[in-house]
Amino acid sequence: MIMKPVEPTRRETFALAAIAGLAAFLAPKMVFADEGMVAAEIKKLYGDKKLESGKVKLDVPEIAENGLVVPINVEVESPMTEKDYVKAVHVFADGNPLPGVVSYKFTPSSGKAAASTRMRLAQTQNIVCIAEMSNGTLHTTKANIKVTIGGCGG
Repeated sequence: MIMKPVEPTRRETFALAAIAGLAAFLAPKMVFADEGMVAAEIKKLYGDKKLESGKVKLDVPEIAENGLVVPINVEVESPMTEKDYVKAVHVFADGNPLPGVVSYKFTPSSGKAAASTRMRLAQTQNIVCIAEMSNGTLHTTKANIKVTIGGCGG
């Protein structure tokens, strides 16, 4: 016995289309991170450790004409010796769907604690950079980037 596929009726097709349209209409808008979410991510990584300013150089444009490709250069002042080096650098954005943008790990063999990449920014927002040193201290810097055309859904 050969079974033929059951084709939906016209009424069922319209009902499915109506449900899909309603779901799309009622679906929440994309949620973006905020300063509180960035602070929570930093706290998750480092608890209540004190963040010191200095040592971290964050080179980003003041105005990004296109949020799809925003260049970012990070450099941390360190001798990069066995006793004194940068262990990690984390970059966060407080206006993207997820607060974490990129993380880098370094060793004394890296020679220099510097990295470059491009990131997508959904809207004008703050960029926070945290550098974790081998002795446990944390250094931070912050920059604001004005985005004229959004890159992460904006």
